[in-house]
Amino acid sequence: MRTVTAVAHRGDPYRHRENTIDSLRSALRRGADAVEVDVRLTSDGVPVLLHDETLKRLWEQDRRLTALSSAEVEGLTAGRVPTLADALAATDGSRVMIDLPGTPSVRAARRIVGVVRACGAQERVYYCAGAQTMLAVRAAAPSAEIALTWASLAPPRPALLDAVRPRWLNYRFGLLSEELTARAHRDGYLVSAWTPDTRRSMRRLLAMGVDSITTNRIDALRAVRGG
Repeated sequence: MRTVTAVAHRGDPYRHRENTIDSLRSALRRGADAVEVDVRLTSDGVPVLLHDETLKRLWEQDRRLTALSSAEVEGLTAGRVPTLADALAATDGSRVMIDLPGTPSVRAARRIVGVVRACGAQERVYYCAGAQTMLAVRAAAPSAEIALTWASLAPPRPALLDAVRPRWLNYRFGLLSEELTARAHRDGYLVSAWTPDTRRSMRRLLAMGVDSITTNRIDALRAVRGG
């Protein structure tokens, strides 16, 4: 029987601030199969969990992450922005999807991949983002599991797929159809969808045969999925 992977988007953001340890742990307690986190580098090259370029939206500090050291981020947020290493320790044994916002350099990708490797988490971590970012990850980690985020109904070019070698094609949920899902499956790829938060959308995706759904409402997805 096919089981759709339930991925918690930035943890459990309706109950806890996104991309925090509390949010990740809450999602896993509520039955998420995996948690998705956003990772960026501080000015001193430490990978931390943050979606935005600045601390303004979540932490009311209008400061760019790239201008702050890890110690400064810790001070400005009372230590509540976790490092990637802290997040991997807190999710020990669980799958983690690392999203890399923006377009990090190969050097930055190597830094992030290096932390994953140092934490012994290579087998449970996979990466998602657009083509240029995933090319950087592939260069840094030849054996990494990749979900190539794709925002077009036109299929990725064969040359790009050969270079990235994704396991997943990762689509915004509104783009997906039965035909598109079936085509990806015929081509040998798993299909993941982001980020439906209504039960109606979740049911639609389940009916068309997707393999994974990333959502802000992990409880709703588990209820629709049937556990």
